[in-house]
Amino acid sequence: MSAKPLYVTEPFLPPLEEVIPMLEQIWNSKFLTNGGPMHQQLERALCEHLGVPYISLFSNGTLALVTALQALRITGEVITTPYSFVATAHSLLWNGIKPVFVDVDPVHLNLDPKKIEAAITPQTTAIMPVHCYGNPCDVDEIQRIADRYNLKVIYDAAHAFGIQCHCGSVLNHGDMSILSFHATKVFNTFEGGAIVCQDAKTKQRIDHLKNFGFVDEVTVVAPGINGKMSELNAAIGLLQLKHVDEIHRLRGAVDARYREALRDVPGIECLTPGNATRHNHSYFPILVKPEYGRTRDGLYHYLKEFGINARRYFYPLISSFPMYRALPSSNPSNLPVAHRAAEQVLCLPIFPNLTESDQQRVIDAIRSGRG
Repeated sequence: MSAKPLYVTEPFLPPLEEVIPMLEQIWNSKFLTNGGPMHQQLERALCEHLGVPYISLFSNGTLALVTALQALRITGEVITTPYSFVATAHSLLWNGIKPVFVDVDPVHLNLDPKKIEAAITPQTTAIMPVHCYGNPCDVDEIQRIADRYNLKVIYDAAHAFGIQCHCGSVLNHGDMSILSFHATKVFNTFEGGAIVCQDAKTKQRIDHLKNFGFVDEVTVVAPGINGKMSELNAAIGLLQLKHVDEIHRLRGAVDARYREALRDVPGIECLTPGNATRHNHSYFPILVKPEYGRTRDGLYHYLKEFGINARRYFYPLISSFPMYRALPSSNPSNLPVAHRAAEQVLCLPIFPNLTESDQQRVIDAIRSGRG
């Protein structure tokens, strides 16, 4: 019998005996959406767990990104990274904003602060960095640049649930941080997302924008959208939150086993962990160097022969897609580190229920795959 296929992630599902009573509560209340009890409870619980002052739940992270830009009234140009999921840049286009791509640093693959100032023009209004793989950006230097040029900072923190940096939650940096609660994330609501902000007035504007712009039954103050999270999704989030510390622990154990087992494989380099004081181990990226004897794509296809579906996060670069590649900032000569990373990074399976024997399958395949 062939081994079961492995994927980069496998969503954590709360025990069914915990799910059924929550569903019964929703059924009995007949409150399915529009900021019901589960929604309100999850917002409060997440603020406490994450150490943030205000959070607004969304039906997905992309709508949260789009709405954050609207809430801050961002226009013109926004400096961002080409090394991310396409939703980062798509949210700019949805708002009629021009993305300006800047290269990433070679260690953590986050937006390189040393490259930001050269990309600032009179049309620049904001910076949108990504905490790639949950490794914190250089938040202090990015903020210094933003303050110097009077720019807003919106963090795409899709990978950064629960991450702590030198001064507490990394989500408290910048003007806003945007989370994704997609099924592939460390903490998920099946589909969902959120905006973290720092004051009640901003949260109120966000909440108006995610509900068509309604203030009350007869008053609309903005051209909002329908971005509300349902009660079912919020209930799943409340159940997930009960287990999230154990999820972090189990993912950390998988991370540690990979690092120990792969440290002596020529041409395989585990990406250096960031300077977080608390990690969430959201991904496990390796760099496939020439010394391995097989290209990254060669290893990617080789692993598939063993039912191991690794992912090339992020390939191609956002700047290489048709809607972006004509931008001057998309020129490959402007983004050498990002292009090299896109050719070398391979993310391996990491999730709480990954057994040691299945993880050993991955390790053995990598060892046997050397050219």
